[in-house]
Amino acid sequence: MSEILGAFKADSYAFLKAPPAQNLIGGQWCPSSSAAADPVINPRHGEAMSSVPMSVAEDVDAAVAAATKAYPAWKAWPMRERALVFYRLRALLESERESLAWLVSHENGKIYSQALAEVDKAIECVEFGCALPNLAAGTQLDVSRGVNCQISYEPRGVVAGVTPFNFPLMVPLWMLPQALVAGNCFVLKPSEQVPLSMIRLAELFAQAGLPPGVLNLVHGGRAAVEALCDHPDIRAFAFVGSTPVAKAVYGRSATTGKVALCLGGAKNHLIVVPDADVELTAENVVASFTGCSGQRCMAAANLVAVGDVDHIIAAIVEKAGRLVPGRDHGALTNASSIDRIRGYIDRAEAGGAKVLVDGRDKRGEEAGGYWMGATVIDGVQADSPAARDEIFGPVLSIVRVPTLEAALTLEAGSPFGNASSIYTTSGHVAREVMNRVEAGMCGVNIGVPVPREPFGFGGWNDSKFGHGNITGWDGFRFWTRPRKVTSKWALQKDSNWMS
Repeated sequence: MSEILGAFKADSYAFLKAPPAQNLIGGQWCPSSSAAADPVINPRHGEAMSSVPMSVAEDVDAAVAAATKAYPAWKAWPMRERALVFYRLRALLESERESLAWLVSHENGKIYSQALAEVDKAIECVEFGCALPNLAAGTQLDVSRGVNCQISYEPRGVVAGVTPFNFPLMVPLWMLPQALVAGNCFVLKPSEQVPLSMIRLAELFAQAGLPPGVLNLVHGGRAAVEALCDHPDIRAFAFVGSTPVAKAVYGRSATTGKVALCLGGAKNHLIVVPDADVELTAENVVASFTGCSGQRCMAAANLVAVGDVDHIIAAIVEKAGRLVPGRDHGALTNASSIDRIRGYIDRAEAGGAKVLVDGRDKRGEEAGGYWMGATVIDGVQADSPAARDEIFGPVLSIVRVPTLEAALTLEAGSPFGNASSIYTTSGHVAREVMNRVEAGMCGVNIGVPVPREPFGFGGWNDSKFGHGNITGWDGFRFWTRPRKVTSKWALQKDSNWMS
């Protein structure tokens, strides 16, 4: 397969152009059936660095046909040989670690150090794929006299996924190792805002020995997503994005008989009690709500202040106030986010909340770009939009409550259920909160409680539609079907009900 992108040549934040994105179908880079295209914006500069095709149903049909053609041969590969592709991919990712981080930074807007952390996490996801042949070994047991039961995990066939703009390299690798090592062929639609990282990953997959047609890319927007949902030959579908879209996609894809797992948005609550360690809490909370400029579903959104924690809030304010956009956190990925996030801050302030750290007019050094500085709002009402909605920016809303019981009631009242954390030095308090919060991913003195492999990523309630988690062992089981075989080869002299 020829390359259209190759190793990204950037070694700084200086603006750099990239070739136009193309679809990958059957191992060949090709244009979309549609002439429509959108610009790919470098958020730090606010300038188009590439373009991306707006593919249509015909492009999805072609990608599914290529995956269907490749499937019998790929399925026939022993699982250990499929995993060898990921061993080679891991080495390639390590060799291009820095250039991949610059690519992520340029198309997504996050600072280099945080982009590098994304690459490292992506490599960890690949490592889990390397281990799957050992984890997925089927079990068997003699369950009766001369009767044996065994289980194996079979691929579903052609499967598909849609991934978001905030982690253009990592989130696709939440899906691909489990799905491909299992023996499926994949059609992926990356976010149209950040198509380039996935293009480079596909090129590295080819270098690692992945056969043509096993991984196909279709770029685009709503039309491409709906075509993936509706295609009758796609057997499983995964999605990561906002809650309204996740819910709609889950329902639409399920009507065609697909198994579906769709992760939505979040409104995470960090509960802080007076005995919390001041330095640890302040450092953790600030890193949580400003990391990746708050554009991640695991970011701190609401700090639930229990009782007198003014000394801790003061430390948070001091640390957040020192942050410099462009140096300590990146640009927002798109222009529309600026007005939306500013609106939440303005409405909270008009409603009586106090803006302790104001990032509305802070920006990076570049002349263009989409900037918002760290913002801390105190005295936010629990039923206000700033406390209720997913802001998806570097904004921390502080909601005051008198007791831990009130904090737990507040947290349980959110329709989301992605993540929740407690900051305390009391084991009893930590255990009480961990047993009662309505969230699938929880932390004790950890502001971004992301489960690492082999533990699965996935929330509860309106943060997830479908069964199981998208990473770890749950992810492998999502992309497979268990086959149970019960066998008997001889008539036994003694007997029981199975005879």
